[in-house]
Amino acid sequence: MSDTDNQRLATKLIHAGRIRTNLDENAEALFLTSGFAYESAGMAEAVFANQIQHYQYSRFANPTVSMLEQKLAAIEGAEVCRCTATGMAAVSSAMLAGLKTGERVVAARALFGSCHWIVSTLLPQYGIVTEFVDGADMTAWARALATPAAMVLLETPSNPMLDMVDLRAVCDLAHAAGALVVVDNVFATPLLQRPLEFGADVVVYSATKHMDGQGRVLGGAVLGPKQWMEEVFQPFFRNTGPALSPFNAWVILKGLETMALRVKAQSASAEAIAVFLEQSPKVSRALYPTLASHPQRELAMRQMSGGGTMVTFELKGGKAAAFALMNAFKIITISNNLGDTKSLATHPATTTHMRIGPQERARLGISDGTVRLSVGLEDPADLIDDLTQALARVG
Repeated sequence: MSDTDNQRLATKLIHAGRIRTNLDENAEALFLTSGFAYESAGMAEAVFANQIQHYQYSRFANPTVSMLEQKLAAIEGAEVCRCTATGMAAVSSAMLAGLKTGERVVAARALFGSCHWIVSTLLPQYGIVTEFVDGADMTAWARALATPAAMVLLETPSNPMLDMVDLRAVCDLAHAAGALVVVDNVFATPLLQRPLEFGADVVVYSATKHMDGQGRVLGGAVLGPKQWMEEVFQPFFRNTGPALSPFNAWVILKGLETMALRVKAQSASAEAIAVFLEQSPKVSRALYPTLASHPQRELAMRQMSGGGTMVTFELKGGKAAAFALMNAFKIITISNNLGDTKSLATHPATTTHMRIGPQERARLGISDGTVRLSVGLEDPADLIDDLTQALARVG
């Protein structure tokens, strides 16, 4: 048991995984090195034969990246973490590491655009059978998982419509079908939702989002059980090279120290903004997990300890209204990123979910009037003022 095992999350975010050199530095050391030296040729042979532990090459492992991995494993409650160059590298690696031709993947239909492409387009190219289901429809899950499957992929809350999936129920069905459950937990963060506690096997993140939280670097993480990570994921990771740079790992380590404070404040602001938007006559609906109007509020409150930093809303005037609103913002920035200290607005139909096509967007409830808002750390009153003046310019 490590010293941080019994600590609370906010403390682990600061202290877990720290490795100090003999110089006793207080901040984590940044090891910008591609490779590592050996005392002798015999030592190098022993290291590559796994007879002794020693860093070899930063594509395999790096001390700064190791600190981030150990910290993330501690806050997630996972046995092992491996960090990747991006969030999509985390998703694709977690899926491709163990899947084989002829196997079957079942996925919730509501996925980030690139994740949707992996399931709909990439995996079938390798002879992997894929099937989408409505994440909220337990009958559809039961039907899809009545026959064997190798993997289930889902995100909850979903991007961008904040749909919820019943983690416990789906994990039970998936395991009965022989499937590994992979959960994209980006919107909730490990602070607000812990998928492993509901039966998930593997959790993936874009560390670019709340973990860095300040729009500086890209990164991703895959967390799961020791045996699967070492026997299935690690050979793929080591030989295909989706490694995170030590510098980006160091930046994310610094971001994690304030994540608890940021997510708490951003979530409070997001809820206030969602309430405001719901009352606007120009908004046909506002979506936020804790709103009484959210169709899955009860499930959200069972699985999450807070509503999160994201608000999605639909304007009555379609694309023209959405563009007019976004172009009128004075504080909120138009960007496809999220989880930043700055508030960011996205029009999913023309950006993040453009390539899934209008028919699939309609099935997901993404209209031309849909706007996704990532709430930052600005004063919530200023954000509401900005929304107020921008809404006044709509239609």
